[in-house]
Amino acid sequence: MPLAVCATPIGNLEDVTLRVLAALREADLVLCEDTRRTRILLDRHGIAARTASFHAHNEASRMPEVLERLRRGEAIALVSDAGLPGVNDPGAGLLRAAASEGLPVTVLPGPSAVETALVASGLGGSRYQFVGYLPRREGELRTLAAELRRWPGAVVAFESPRRLPRSLGALADELGERDAAVCRELTKRFEEVVRGTLAELAERFAEAPRGEITLVVGAGTEGRGVRAEPGEEELSAVAELVAAGASRRAAADVVSRLTGAARNALYRGSL
Repeated sequence: MPLAVCATPIGNLEDVTLRVLAALREADLVLCEDTRRTRILLDRHGIAARTASFHAHNEASRMPEVLERLRRGEAIALVSDAGLPGVNDPGAGLLRAAASEGLPVTVLPGPSAVETALVASGLGGSRYQFVGYLPRREGELRTLAAELRRWPGAVVAFESPRRLPRSLGALADELGERDAAVCRELTKRFEEVVRGTLAELAERFAEAPRGEITLVVGAGTEGRGVRAEPGEEELSAVAELVAAGASRRAAADVVSRLTGAARNALYRGSL
């Protein structure tokens, strides 16, 4: 039987897939980042599975036993607290070890905070980069921002609510007038997506919010080849969209994406 890597809901328990539920029911053992968190999901869907903790602090010590059980043909499911194990969560070491021995591994996809935030932000495209949690130290954060200046796409990161005000301020200083979105409590009851420039968001979140945060930063002029000053045709296109009922900000954003003209310049020029 394969090691089943199971994506679990990032908030709403109804987002679990049928394949994941089947794998959890059939598993001889479910490895959990936190057994208490996983038990909530299992109880919600009536699954009486045997569970064991498997997290960053015990992964190395537990791995020999898990590999031996896989060699014997036992069905083992691996879950994290939310999302897909192995992506900014425990499990990557086990997956490498199983693959190196030729043990069968199957990945059951599902909810992703990264892709949910990217789509909700309106800043997605054909290319994006996920950088995990932003560095805790401001110097390291500014170094990362400098590295991302010429990345030709969006950037997605996790951040703690406590550090969000500081991080937004530092990113605004380093990356300038980039569009961004703070996605809070995705798929949960109090889900919120706040869009604006980094500077606007730094002002909006001057005090730390509550909940889990996923931050999306749009591509900058360095990465997209954006022209600083729009032409008459671009400004006319914005005016036509506004006349048709679109907000000026939304119209400027659409024309910027289609033509490469800077969004803020389109907005100001159309006033």
